[in-house]
Amino acid sequence: MGRNEQVVAEVFSLYERFGDSDYIGEPVSQIEHMSQAAELAMAEGFDDEVVLAAFFHDIGHICGESAENMGGFGVVSHERLGADYLRRVGFSERMARLVEYHVQAKRYLTLKEAGYYERLSEASRRTLEYQGGVMTAEEAEAFEKDPLCAVSLRMRQWDELAKEMHVPVIDLAVLKGKAVRLLAA
Repeated sequence: MGRNEQVVAEVFSLYERFGDSDYIGEPVSQIEHMSQAAELAMAEGFDDEVVLAAFFHDIGHICGESAENMGGFGVVSHERLGADYLRRVGFSERMARLVEYHVQAKRYLTLKEAGYYERLSEASRRTLEYQGGVMTAEEAEAFEKDPLCAVSLRMRQWDELAKEMHVPVIDLAVLKGKAVRLLAA
C-alpha cells in the first residue's frame, strides 16, 4: 500500500471508528451527515476537492479526541482542528480552508440572511455562541472578498440539508478513490 493509500485508510478509519456516533443533537449519525453533504456536492457537479471538503467538514469532531467540548454539542474549534488535520496528512490548502470556513459561513449567514438564525437547528444555534456568534459587518466584508466565499456558503447549505433520516450512506470506495487521486496530484 502506497503512502497516499495509507493516508486515506487512516482518515477513513476515523469514520469507521466514530461514524456511527450521534451527530450532536441531530437525527442522523456522523457518517450519514457527512455522506449526504458529499452527495449534495456531487449532485451539483462540484470538483473532487469540494466533494471531499463537504464529506470532511466535521472531521474535527472525531479527529481530536482530547479537545474541549461545546457543552455537549461537539468539539470547540472543530473547523480549525479538522482543517489542520487535513493539512497535516497532505490534503490541499483549498480543501482545508473550505472545511475551516463552514463555520464562518454560518456566522456570515446569520448576519446577512433574514430568518436564517430561526431556521438553524437547536444544536447549530447553541454552537454559534462558541464559534464567535454572528459576524460583524467588517468580518463579513472581509469574508466576501475571499475567493472561497461563494462555495463556502453553498457548503453551509449542504451541511444544513444533510440531516435526512434513512438515506443510505454513499459507497465510501468512491470517496476513497477521489481522495487518493487528490493526494497523488
